[in-house]
Amino acid sequence: MSQTPQIVLSGLRPTGRVHLGNYFGAVRNWVRLQETYRCYYFVADWHALTSDYADPSLIHQSTFEAVADWIAAGLDPKKCSIFLQSEVKEHAELHLLLSMTTPLPWLERVPTFKDQQEKLEDKDLNTYGFLGYPLLQTADIIVYRANFVPVGEDQASHLELSREIVRRFNNFYGDVFPEPQALFTESPKVPGLDGQKMSKSYRNTIPLTASADEVRALVMTMFTDPNRIRRKDPGNPDICNLFQFHKLFSDAETIERVDRECRTAQIGCVDDKKLLAEIIIEQLRPIRARREEIDRDPSIVWETLREGNRAARERAGETLESVRKAMKIEYPELR
Repeated sequence: MSQTPQIVLSGLRPTGRVHLGNYFGAVRNWVRLQETYRCYYFVADWHALTSDYADPSLIHQSTFEAVADWIAAGLDPKKCSIFLQSEVKEHAELHLLLSMTTPLPWLERVPTFKDQQEKLEDKDLNTYGFLGYPLLQTADIIVYRANFVPVGEDQASHLELSREIVRRFNNFYGDVFPEPQALFTESPKVPGLDGQKMSKSYRNTIPLTASADEVRALVMTMFTDPNRIRRKDPGNPDICNLFQFHKLFSDAETIERVDRECRTAQIGCVDDKKLLAEIIIEQLRPIRARREEIDRDPSIVWETLREGNRAARERAGETLESVRKAMKIEYPELR
């Protein structure tokens, strides 16, 4: 008999079109994981409200854009469940129940709590929802009794808080939840057009499903080796933004050639940008073609979410039944 596949849970906020940083940092790994694990991937629209509660008008369209790109990138609704966080109310119920047992200092000590307040100083983040973000995140994970959460090395500390919350809950009520383990996945650093981390907040992104003309225009704005002022000056690929993208998209022969020709000034930055743009366009062509199919038939996205919501509710509902029983707050007489 075959063993039941282990559960993987992950999600992203609905910030619109997926960019290359999102793709290489998360979505590409999701596509691989769906071949081995039982995967639940969700749009974290409630999480978006923790910082964008004053103007949530973009969440609906951003949800469509994100899911359309996920499917275009290779997520298969027949192999994984893609769902909307706010459509599975068990997340909210479990979040509430966890809040009864989680010490306040545990949330106040989360490093990102103060970091994000400083970075997003234009927004009022002194809210219960923002403080409780890690608790809702924990509920997102354990309501599916997830065995693994794909994370980068720098995100392991966030998952450790979830593990502590699970241990405390299980200590009170019995072994209700497995402790979710970090599934360390390859996440190459993807620089933005300006050399900083690729992020929509920096306005330095390349959308995963950008058109050929968009890619060409964006690549032409990329920062290059700051020390290479004239065409005849030799360059240093190690500090050039273009070369980092060659490592992501180009074959070994092209990478070696560009490295050599840049250092000997045989290729200029403009010509290298033109070369890189065409390589990116070709590599992303199948993803763009799939996205164009979805744009012609948007029902693909909504049907995917409907089916994913159903599967997620089923799994989450089973979990909450166990939680209520363990906490002795079930009332079979009222059914």
